[in-house]
Amino acid sequence: MKKIIIAIDGYSACGKSSTAKAVASKLNYRYVDTGAMYRAVTLYFLENYVDQTNPKAVAKALSNIEITFHHNEKTGKSDTYLNGLNVEDKIREMEISQNVSEVSAIKAVREAMVEQQQKMGKSKALVMDGRDIGSVVFPNAELKVFMTADFDVRAERRQKELFDKDQLVDLEEVKENLKKRDKIDTTREESPLIRPEDSEEVDTTHMFFEEQVDQIVRLAGTKMLKAEAV
Repeated sequence: MKKIIIAIDGYSACGKSSTAKAVASKLNYRYVDTGAMYRAVTLYFLENYVDQTNPKAVAKALSNIEITFHHNEKTGKSDTYLNGLNVEDKIREMEISQNVSEVSAIKAVREAMVEQQQKMGKSKALVMDGRDIGSVVFPNAELKVFMTADFDVRAERRQKELFDKDQLVDLEEVKENLKKRDKIDTTREESPLIRPEDSEEVDTTHMFFEEQVDQIVRLAGTKMLKAEAV
């Protein structure tokens, strides 16, 4: 069956990454977590005290950043590497969550990451999730999915995700972080979070995890058949 690109966009804590990973696994496709890429850049900026308002400093930092993904045999998942070091746990910490939207809004950062992401999709058979995958990175993707969920449900899911990583964060703090990220993501000048007109909306508020995965796999199957017929 013909290979396609599956672009999954949506708000923070809608389950995009976990769903995208499961979809990729079921289809035997490659998976790329673009959010992890921006988180890795944010980690580098914070650790190296990069002045985000200085274009030269940002450009120099980006030239020193290499982001790769490697399979973790213990977890069976893909880990994020920054300049050869596994930073999967570090980039999920609250400090990164509090700063990633601002870093992601920088034009030079987005241009650098989008260029890398588009190279990854040249051979298709790819599931990629983020904020601008269907609108900017792959506007011609065969399947575009926009994931949503009730705000309170999203906050509870993010709090649980942090708890599972041994990070105890008050629910109100999580909500404030999500509100801040939503505002930045939807109002930034560079590649704001929007729902592409030709995307399929998947509201995960009342869905079990397997239900949302199966729904996207079914949508993908339909798109594959259409692509095959062309």
